[in-house]
Amino acid sequence: MKFISFNLKGSPRYGVTDENTITDLTDKVLGARTLKDLISKNGIPEAKKYALENPGKINYNETELLPVIPNPGKIICVGLNFHKHVVETNRTIEENPVIFHRFPDSQTAHLQYIQRPLASTHLDFEGELAVIMGDAGTHVKEEDALKHIVGFSCYNDGTIRDWQQHTRQFGMGKNFQKTGGFGPHMVLAENVPDYKALSLQTRLNGKIMQSANLSQLIFDIPLLISYVSKALPWRAGDVLVTGTPGGVGAKRNPPVFMKQGDKVEIEISDIGILSNEINDEIIHD
Repeated sequence: MKFISFNLKGSPRYGVTDENTITDLTDKVLGARTLKDLISKNGIPEAKKYALENPGKINYNETELLPVIPNPGKIICVGLNFHKHVVETNRTIEENPVIFHRFPDSQTAHLQYIQRPLASTHLDFEGELAVIMGDAGTHVKEEDALKHIVGFSCYNDGTIRDWQQHTRQFGMGKNFQKTGGFGPHMVLAENVPDYKALSLQTRLNGKIMQSANLSQLIFDIPLLISYVSKALPWRAGDVLVTGTPGGVGAKRNPPVFMKQGDKVEIEISDIGILSNEINDEIIHD
């Protein structure tokens, strides 16, 4: 079952989709007004039941998709978590995970555009697996971590490379508006029996740029969940973005950066395809 957030006639809503029609769940289950709210109320079982009893009536193509979780309390990202990416960046494997963050308003949705900012032409792709969390709290044990995952999605951690290098703290390069693609939907964790069996591929204008298996993560997902929880509580709808494989545009010869009119796709087996076109930023007077 695939959960989405979307706009319908200017009203933010959420529901379940088969990518043809949508069953609107807004206020229908436990009074939950957002997908994050539904997760916080442990409403997924009731939502599944409602969706099965109420087939979709909204045309998927007549809506504007939103990031899967438009309003996460936290977006925790992981750097340098595939060996090939460590090698191409001339770095060494760290003793602990490299953690940074994104802000919710840096995100964009499936079939919406990723924005190349006026400030730079160095817009790069990073295909990643996104983990959507339940209300796990703090000090999660590694052996218990997977049971706190609600679902999975695709993420494009779009990065402004020159701004990433401005200082040793590279958060600015990761937080330009409309650069973080998140979608197309959330697949429930119960439908992904082994995340390590998932494969990831990034395509730019149809050309394969990144290809990896999630079994190749240096720091696996249970370790990441446990590590972060020692500092911060995992709350319902928080997002963990687990790291990108080798093949990023900045480390190619010559470098490849995304530009106006390009189409970038992140495909993860059993999850879906996140697709975005690139638009240049325009300042409206």
